[in-house]
Amino acid sequence: MSEKGKIHQKLAAEMPDTETIATVSEALKQLGDPSRLRVFWLLCHTEECVSDIAALVGMSSPAVSHHLRLLKAAGLLDTRRVGKEVYYRAADSDLVRKLHTTIEEVARISCPD
Repeated sequence: MSEKGKIHQKLAAEMPDTETIATVSEALKQLGDPSRLRVFWLLCHTEECVSDIAALVGMSSPAVSHHLRLLKAAGLLDTRRVGKEVYYRAADSDLVRKLHTTIEEVARISCPD
């Protein structure tokens, strides 16, 4: 087998499966929106309800709710309910941690203590 053939064989063996690629693609698609990216970044650092998120990012509560729904559907957020209030936070997953780190590195944003 040629050297190029060996490289191709190795790449084919290490290529992520279609489901994994689809998951990553959906996450990146959702984070491609600047408003959702801001909300996601915020929720990587704190847990908040819709009204507090809206105040922190300068958006209306309905707009924030729309973005939260899409981020949650992409598996990037977790929620917990306290009475009538729903609190949002970044999901505790390897993908979310890596996306957060990547955002921080690309944007050179420093995390608050």
